[in-house]
Amino acid sequence: MEKGGISAILFDLDNTLVDTAGAGQLALHKVCELLRSKLKDTNSSDICKRFAHKLREERFDPSAGITIDDVRINHWHEALQEAQSVDPGRALASDCYYTWKTTRLQALALSPEVLALLQELKHSFKLLLLTNGDAQTQRGKLEAVRCEGLFSAVVVGGEHTEQKPAVSIFTHCFKLLGVKPQECIMVGDSLDTDIQGGIDAGVRATVWINNSKDVLLENSVIPDYTISSVLDLPDVLAKLK
Repeated sequence: MEKGGISAILFDLDNTLVDTAGAGQLALHKVCELLRSKLKDTNSSDICKRFAHKLREERFDPSAGITIDDVRINHWHEALQEAQSVDPGRALASDCYYTWKTTRLQALALSPEVLALLQELKHSFKLLLLTNGDAQTQRGKLEAVRCEGLFSAVVVGGEHTEQKPAVSIFTHCFKLLGVKPQECIMVGDSLDTDIQGGIDAGVRATVWINNSKDVLLENSVIPDYTISSVLDLPDVLAKLK
């Protein structure tokens, strides 16, 4: 595959290379089954929706002296309390969390097609995985997916002072690879972190994975390319020759 002046590709992980959202839905379904077996006459779907909302709004500070596991057990505990007239106890919240966590990790995987694509790209480009999130959570995902050997470097935002879209973490990536920003493209599903960060850092091009067919809002950042799946990336690379 011709490089067209591009030396490196920076990839996001969640919902770019792996279907984290799909794995999360499977995990919530498993917790719903658990709740139906533990609690009678309860709306397990409502409890799971409350947890999912708390997860989306989560702001984790590792310096606060509490682990991400504790934070997410608290999410389940609060969701249970909000949906129940009595407190069902923290033990059930812990069971919900570890059921959710284990199921989600087990469901995470590179598809054979994505694996083949990365293996092909690795022959022509330096590949770097740049993922935001708590270090424990993201390292757990990487271990489950077993993909680190495909990349020249892996950068987890939670292990650094700033995460995407901060220019500093992109600069760190460029230094790790020994490349200039204009020799790189950034591929990810988040306009706010992946695309905005790539633009601010001065990469050659940004590629938005829009697998939900979302419509760009009027004041949204504009990616250079939009594709529905990372598997369409070779078409973008061909245009960048």
